[in-house]
Amino acid sequence: MVITNPDKYLLPTYRLSPFSTADVALNHELPSDDYAETYFGERFASRRYKYCMSGRAAIHQALSHYHLQPDDVVTIITTTNNFYISSCVTNEIERFCKWSRKIEQATKVLFVNHEFGYPLEDVAGLQEHGLPIIEDCAYSFLSHNTAGNTGLLGDFTIYSFPKIFPVQIGGLLTMKEGLDDEKFSQHPLPNQEHNYIQKVASHFLRKTADIASQRIENYHFLINGLTSMGFSERISLSDGIVPGACLFSVNGLLNLPELKEALWEKGIQCSIFYGEDTFFIPVHQALKKPDLTYFLNNIKINLK
Repeated sequence: MVITNPDKYLLPTYRLSPFSTADVALNHELPSDDYAETYFGERFASRRYKYCMSGRAAIHQALSHYHLQPDDVVTIITTTNNFYISSCVTNEIERFCKWSRKIEQATKVLFVNHEFGYPLEDVAGLQEHGLPIIEDCAYSFLSHNTAGNTGLLGDFTIYSFPKIFPVQIGGLLTMKEGLDDEKFSQHPLPNQEHNYIQKVASHFLRKTADIASQRIENYHFLINGLTSMGFSERISLSDGIVPGACLFSVNGLLNLPELKEALWEKGIQCSIFYGEDTFFIPVHQALKKPDLTYFLNNIKINLK
């Protein structure tokens, strides 16, 4: 039995991240491990990489390379070209300059957001604009486009470990080899944080195949349940995609602000894909079928 309406003082907590309170102790007890250096050295053989405290910190360092002025523009390009963009991105850009969703005369950098594990297919085509490119792969660490070059074409690429692993801190910034940036090697993480991120990343990098498989399985379970209620898949899950969230179009059957409030009250982190009649919920590898059933049951009781 899945308790759909628990006591408000005994709510579960479901995040878009797989991190849970139990992981505090589990990660603390992991032994020192440097497998991540081998993994990243092979995966990013033609790039340099460094750990950051978070994906936001990685965005900040990438933007700082370009000496942006307040009236400059960073143009944000996303997989769906939808209005939605996380404030984690826009807040960092606003610390330097303006941002836009189209290429402007003042555009100095293209910021490509590979949304929720769904990579933009033609990043190579954007190179024709002659502008530097930053790729945001915060949710797309395990995904790749048909060309297999996701995260490999930008001057810089950002990853966020909590989006894919059950960890509270950790980002990765990669930089194209040959790009002159003295700052890249500056301001390394304190040893304690560096070693923590390294050992936790090493542990979970050995499990990426299982993580990807479980996310895909969870996604199909959710979509099957959601389509039975009259909703539809927002973006098809093609080969190479490992979802960072489950996006579904509600087709006018739900009031999205009311649904968001109702699910948060049940301990489920979620949001509206603003600009569309679309919603997203967690899909990560730590979720089991009873957890997913809890999501579906609480969505169903909000149907008009």
